[in-house]
Amino acid sequence: MKTNVINPTEQDERNYMKQVIAILEKTIEGLDKVINANVKDLKEYKAYLWENQSELDRAEKSAVRHNVTQAVLSSEAIMERKKRLRRQIEIPYFGRIDFKEANGEETLPIYIGLYSFYDAEKNQNVIHDWRAPISTMFYDYELGEASYEAPTGTVTGNISLKRQYRIRRSIMEFMIESSVNIGDDILQKELSSNSDDRMKNIVATIQREQNRIIRNDDAQTLIIQGVAGSGKTSIALHRVAYILYRHKGEISSKEILIISPNKVFADYISNVLPELGEEQIEECGFEELMSKKLNGKYKFQNFFEQVTELLEHPEDQAYIDRIRFKASYELLGLLDKFILHVENSLFEAEDIKVGRIPVPKEFLEEKFKSYHRIPMRSRFDPIARDIINELRLKCGMDLGTKEKNDLKANIKKMFKGNNDLDLYKQFYEWVGKPDYFQPKKGRKLEYADVAPLLYIKLMLEGDKDPLPIKHLLVDEMQDYTPIQYRVLNKLFNCKKTILGDAQQSVNPYSSTNYQEIQQVLGGEVMKLCKSYRSTYEITDFAQRISTNKELEAIERHGEKPSLYCLKNEKEEHAKIGELIEKFLHSENCTMGIICKTQKQAQKLYEAIEHFSTHICMITEESAAFSSGIIITTAHLAKGLEFDEVIVPAVTPENYNNEMDRSMLFIACTRAMHKLSITASKEMSKFIPQE
Repeated sequence: MKTNVINPTEQDERNYMKQVIAILEKTIEGLDKVINANVKDLKEYKAYLWENQSELDRAEKSAVRHNVTQAVLSSEAIMERKKRLRRQIEIPYFGRIDFKEANGEETLPIYIGLYSFYDAEKNQNVIHDWRAPISTMFYDYELGEASYEAPTGTVTGNISLKRQYRIRRSIMEFMIESSVNIGDDILQKELSSNSDDRMKNIVATIQREQNRIIRNDDAQTLIIQGVAGSGKTSIALHRVAYILYRHKGEISSKEILIISPNKVFADYISNVLPELGEEQIEECGFEELMSKKLNGKYKFQNFFEQVTELLEHPEDQAYIDRIRFKASYELLGLLDKFILHVENSLFEAEDIKVGRIPVPKEFLEEKFKSYHRIPMRSRFDPIARDIINELRLKCGMDLGTKEKNDLKANIKKMFKGNNDLDLYKQFYEWVGKPDYFQPKKGRKLEYADVAPLLYIKLMLEGDKDPLPIKHLLVDEMQDYTPIQYRVLNKLFNCKKTILGDAQQSVNPYSSTNYQEIQQVLGGEVMKLCKSYRSTYEITDFAQRISTNKELEAIERHGEKPSLYCLKNEKEEHAKIGELIEKFLHSENCTMGIICKTQKQAQKLYEAIEHFSTHICMITEESAAFSSGIIITTAHLAKGLEFDEVIVPAVTPENYNNEMDRSMLFIACTRAMHKLSITASKEMSKFIPQE
């Protein structure tokens, strides 16, 4: 061990950690004194206001109330800082680098944690926030030459020591001295730990390629293509935390929105940002967003229902053809040509009279065209305003409110494109595919119709109620079509982070890859090719179901997936019961039993719920993720992970087409440590045989 190193031994580090915790505790004590003083001031202000309310004038009362408000705000800010310090006492830091600037005289130890801590007495940063510019060297460099971008420019120097710590509840469990990027030892320990009911932060194990994505501050649109288990959602949330840190005062958590696949997933990821010291961001489903922008006027099928219908009726070729067409890039060009056709042919100007003054149709046509930069339905008021001004200037005629409203109504009637649904139906007649618009019973629209319908509405009238969003996250990018991305771009003119995996599509007929997304949105593509979630054996098994040549499996070994082919369904259920019993007596915390469809999940739940009181089912209506044993579908399990996974009913009848293969791949890649496949009579052809 180098003698010139500060805290050279592990015992020295443990002693130093205790000193840091003591400083943090002392700081909390100081904050408590400030809070107590604020409480005392508040009582005095209120007592003064009560005792003198009849004698104080308005200005004096206002001044006292202002003091009360400031004291409350100050106390709230201090309480928030106390919460952060208490979390810091639990885990003060996780890493350290010793760095000497190129022209510096001394080597300084840089301790890195979730949050920074500045010791006012010593006038120095004791802990650096993981998002700080200097901290990026911990993730990006090995020992030797290193640099980082400071506000004043590039700082170069040398890293002479790199350490990682596992600290929990103020106890240092171990310390590892590492000469390479984020030591495999720490990573393996973290990956080998059990799953929980919430996604956790990964600041201690961020890899170099992940760090580049988190800190990419230049891309207007960043598209992250990440293989199964690459941590793309977690990385996107850490990216949000970095953006909030880097642009503090310019953007707040309320101005970031995530389009998430379902409520369960939103609940599962809800812990990450609070752990990182940031407020939770708003989340919204795509269907919810579209319904709001369509003013709740239409009933429509949701994505889950679309996928379920495809799984249960794979023979419905007409339905598949409609979905494919509406998910094509070709649709964008056709819609834009149709909008142009609407502009050129559906405004039928007529001669009108305002009072006794005639207004020729040529004037109205000219005015309609002159406002070509304004959405068509927004032109009626400016045209009416021009007529009113002309009448005032040339005829000395002032119109009353009723006459003005009648004029606007008459101009609006000249446009034959005021009904969104009628226009949308006309579109399919115009492209020669009238049978591609097929509403369901009760005028319920197919899911694939909703985005094109909304696009027509937005092109004709704009977004009348824009959301104040400065950064948009879209997860499960492969499940959105080009027209849906065009709609998102119309609604959110801001920076975007788009993430997903083309191989994990639940609907191959409307799946989108990163190249197609880039066609619509532009932007920069970054890839995550290393898979961290599953053991090498599980990843290898899943790769033989659906191969991704870009995927690189982490070398974390475990038992091979178990295949159980039983005589009948009753024996299969009994085997699942045995696996549940073993799980309940193991150290694992979460088990996912992942079926192909919701009907199958419900049937299985009814057949096996007697095995344990810990079994629950996640459905499309579920709003929370919990530990224990969960029965769900591959669609709803996307983005989730479990210590153990059972995939039941993997028979030739149940898993036989490409959509089924994708569902099977998704189900298998949810497993972290253990995977079991069960079937009655015979296994599907997709199951790799030894």
